[in-house]
Amino acid sequence: MLGRPFLALGLLLCGLSGVEFIFAALDATVSDENWQGFLISAIMSGLIGVGLVSAFWSAAHDKHFDLRSGFILTALSWTVFPLMASFPFFFSDLDISLTDAVFETISGVTTTGSTVLTDLDHLDPMLLLWRSVLQWIGGVGIILMAVLMMPFLRIGGMQLFQLESSARSETGLHTRPGALIRDIAALYVALTLLCAACFSIAGMSAFDALNHSMSTLATGGYSTHDASLGYFNNAAIYWVAIIFMAAAALPFMMYLRAIKEGPRIIASDPQAPLFLLMLVGMWLIGAAFLNEGGDYFTTLTRVAVNVTSVITTTGFASEDYQLWGAGFIGFFFALTFFGGCAGSTSGAIKIYRLQLLGLYAGAHLRRLHSPSIVQATTYGGVKLDRETGLSVLAFLALFVGAFSVGAFALALTGLDFPTALSASATALCNVGPGLGAVIGPAGNFSTLPDLAKWILLGLMLLGRLELFALLVLFDPYFWR
Repeated sequence: MLGRPFLALGLLLCGLSGVEFIFAALDATVSDENWQGFLISAIMSGLIGVGLVSAFWSAAHDKHFDLRSGFILTALSWTVFPLMASFPFFFSDLDISLTDAVFETISGVTTTGSTVLTDLDHLDPMLLLWRSVLQWIGGVGIILMAVLMMPFLRIGGMQLFQLESSARSETGLHTRPGALIRDIAALYVALTLLCAACFSIAGMSAFDALNHSMSTLATGGYSTHDASLGYFNNAAIYWVAIIFMAAAALPFMMYLRAIKEGPRIIASDPQAPLFLLMLVGMWLIGAAFLNEGGDYFTTLTRVAVNVTSVITTTGFASEDYQLWGAGFIGFFFALTFFGGCAGSTSGAIKIYRLQLLGLYAGAHLRRLHSPSIVQATTYGGVKLDRETGLSVLAFLALFVGAFSVGAFALALTGLDFPTALSASATALCNVGPGLGAVIGPAGNFSTLPDLAKWILLGLMLLGRLELFALLVLFDPYFWR
């Protein structure tokens, strides 16, 4: 059972080692500041990766890939990989603890975007690029996990997005995923390059454009400046960010279908139209309350960039929106939980689960006054069954439980309750900034206690792996 997951992990670490070697060479050429840290990390990752590949190479001939292997591979990939990828920060001249190095890396790979680093404007460019690359890799990893793994693992209603039965069965994967992975990766790269070009045209430097494009498409939110997007104070840059953040929160499988079958597919997608309509509606509501008689377009831009950033779980900020008033603090806290579409890079609850919750609630309401009614509930042309409903409800119940326990645990570390509450929400939803003076859009996570950071790390991983993919490993029956 363990052979295939550990072999895949070994190959993943070998790939990480290769990327770190490239960064070591680039850093030695460009800045000559932290190339030793990248080199040490590359050697460590390479040795462990080669060791795992050598030990489990015989598993390469095992064609069976079952549910347990899927859960183990998912958990290993999202815990061991970030741990090994954190050493360039730890061995750098940043002089940060291992806790902070791991926090920065897992926040990046899970596309959360919370940071413990300060003075980003004067940081080694290669470390800034490493943060962006980690988010970018995490973003495409999230898409592939949502398309290939989560429906197979039947987590949180994701089985609705299962590929054709000829491609996947209940007990294993029986398809060549290479073509699908290639198409998604090509689309991801193309959108990233397009975003970088648009940022550059709008006024960013080439380095800033590259970093921000990777963070935008990953809906991660790492910036090269402490002031995030507010550093640029440029409406054109804001709207480029808005468009590509929204694009990254839409299903990537929808894009592939639209390329093959035409743009009409977008209108027929069960998630995308509602998400876009809700997004624009939030812009208009926010702008209506914020507008103080000045230029409406400027107000709309200020609202749109921050609302889109939070609702897509990206985490960029153009300003401290907490200064807009108490109503907006509650508004942005509520937006933290929405998220984008399934099969995108965004986190949080996601639109399709809210749609399913509405469908099941409506069906139950009708049964209350008409117990004998016969009704077929469908979503996206797929008939909803009892298992899907239980899966979604179990996810939502566990999500609320994890959020509540996380907030309580953070409060026990000494955080004030508003900070603990928003920190738990932003970590579990993979958004990035929280609320309050400490971790708000103008704040930073560096001053939090180490114990609080480890609690947040756990919440980030729980949210990114849709809760069950990680928690199932703690069930004794799983290992029998």
